[in-house]
Amino acid sequence: MSKVVILSGSPSTQSRLYGLIHYATEQLREAGAEVTLLNVVDLPAEDLIKANFNSPDVTASLALLADADAVIVASPVYKAAYSGLLKIFLDLVPQEGLREKPVLPLFIGGTLAHLMVIDYALKPVLNALGGRHILGGVYAVDQWVERLPGGAYGLSEELVVRLDRSVKELNELLKL
Repeated sequence: MSKVVILSGSPSTQSRLYGLIHYATEQLREAGAEVTLLNVVDLPAEDLIKANFNSPDVTASLALLADADAVIVASPVYKAAYSGLLKIFLDLVPQEGLREKPVLPLFIGGTLAHLMVIDYALKPVLNALGGRHILGGVYAVDQWVERLPGGAYGLSEELVVRLDRSVKELNELLKL
């Protein structure tokens, strides 16, 4: 069974980003993957800010990432870049921490104007961490994700098609 870690850099677990995360999680699990969500916001802020590599939470999170067969990097877009919370965690990942791991970016923002954030802001950092197989990813606009009662999310038809295509590509790489 392939292990996929979803690394969420959202400072809010109420973000529409979780519509994408939940959908991708369901699709991966149906294909037979073991999926673990790592919410960076749940890690001790002081340990992240001070790069405390002796922190049990940081150590466990980095071990989870190291043990993964693939990684989904998810973030909202703020001021034309991924969240600072995601960046502070990525700064703790070892230099070759993403080598041999397919990486699928999932991003959400308020406008299509930030569509290139994956290519121009995220991919260079992932590449510096050894990521060589970075999938095209999915960028969504807030309006494509509707909050439903009970904590569920409704996704636009276009977004579902794009997520299905990207998750299928990841599944093929994992041979699921």
